[in-house]
Amino acid sequence: MTIELKKLTKRFGSLTAVDAIDLDVGDGEVLCLLGPSGCGKTTTLRMVAGLEFATEGDVFLQGKQVNDLAPRERNVAMSFQFYALYPSLSVAENLAFPLHGEGLSQSEIASRVKKISDTLQLGGILDRTPGQLAEGEKQRVAVGRSIIRDPNCFLFDEPLSRLDVQLREEMRGEIKEVLQDLSKPTVIVTHDQLEALTMADRIAVMRDGRIEQVDTPHNVFQRPANLFVAGFIGTPQMNLIPATFTALHGPGKAEFAVEGGQSLTIEVDPRVSELSPGAKITLGIRPRNLEISHEPVEDGLSTRIDIVEPMGAETLAHMNDGHHDLRVVTDWRVPLTEDEQAHTRFPPGATHIFTEDEQVLRTQ
Repeated sequence: MTIELKKLTKRFGSLTAVDAIDLDVGDGEVLCLLGPSGCGKTTTLRMVAGLEFATEGDVFLQGKQVNDLAPRERNVAMSFQFYALYPSLSVAENLAFPLHGEGLSQSEIASRVKKISDTLQLGGILDRTPGQLAEGEKQRVAVGRSIIRDPNCFLFDEPLSRLDVQLREEMRGEIKEVLQDLSKPTVIVTHDQLEALTMADRIAVMRDGRIEQVDTPHNVFQRPANLFVAGFIGTPQMNLIPATFTALHGPGKAEFAVEGGQSLTIEVDPRVSELSPGAKITLGIRPRNLEISHEPVEDGLSTRIDIVEPMGAETLAHMNDGHHDLRVVTDWRVPLTEDEQAHTRFPPGATHIFTEDEQVLRTQ
């Protein structure tokens, strides 16, 4: 069982909401569509479900083109951002509702309700109505109602967006455990990168209706394909510093001039040799990869500590070189004082180079 999208496009008048995307989701795979609001995630999901019809391109479920099929004919299970539970029905009745149109016996329906309620720990609230439930309980019921059937695929639209931080953490683990047992292609739409990084087998990062990168959570974080993905993924955000390539100092070692008159020489990907002196680039480095030195170093910038934010086991330091703000995450035991002068070091191999067209310069 698979989901396959080929050149899928959706236009609303002059607005192109989804622009010729290609995507596939394998049997048992969980894929997250991740991106900022308005990037086309939910529209893509709705086209898979049949709630929106594609302007161009194709949707395949189990290898069958379903462009012209109504939602009920596609046999997909979708859980919405808003729970959409029937307020007059009990939890058990809400769970059982999708099964009544499948011609199942009452004993089979009761068996499935019990199995799902056990999986999602709903056994103690089966007789309650939605108005008597906490938010986390409502979310579990909504998920249960989606997965109680045997559909071609599962679709989730911002499933945790209405929960507080603690409930989100609990539900992320619960839903991930449930999805691992479903063995069906699953697509989750979210703008929360932590949800995507923790729940997905692969992530498709979207911007302005296009897919910027599809990869594992690890690779999307560690090996961003372009400047947008680099800046969007990660908390705190990756440091992105405009610079100019000036010279090579050996294989993979290059000198860069940074706005404000400073320069640094660092070890980067060997493809830096393809750059011409004077080329405008952007240096990208994660806050946890930067180091703070109290002695001048050639592979760093002279900076001043603006703000120190204790975060428990780590400390977030906001540094400034006079032109750029840099974020550094360090061990809480490293002594830092606001307004202190320090040097921000770029360790070997930790810096990404993005060219003027915003693509990463990297040996594949």
